[in-house]
Amino acid sequence: MGITKTEIFTEQQNEIATFAKAFGHPARVAILQHLFKINTCICGDLVEEIGLAQPTISQHLKELKNLGLIKGSIEGTSICYCIDTEKWLQMKKVMSQFLDQDILNETCC
Repeated sequence: MGITKTEIFTEQQNEIATFAKAFGHPARVAILQHLFKINTCICGDLVEEIGLAQPTISQHLKELKNLGLIKGSIEGTSICYCIDTEKWLQMKKVMSQFLDQDILNETCC
């Protein structure tokens, strides 16, 4: 795989791309929706809820945590996950600003 050259892009462009990656797979979207629905930390198994194998769920949880949208804490032998509220609000602000741009030239193509 080639080098992504993220350093040639602005901090905002990299941030938008990072947040967009969270929505790049329907399993991550489903996990986020479930965390919002239960409105609490989840320590249990997401396998039944999402319908994917445990290693796959774990990989998506790891990705969401690396992106900063969820946080986890260790309780005994399990890790509990919840939405990182501060990061979620930051993401909403950044993405809203990006998505609220209007097309000014409708005569193109």
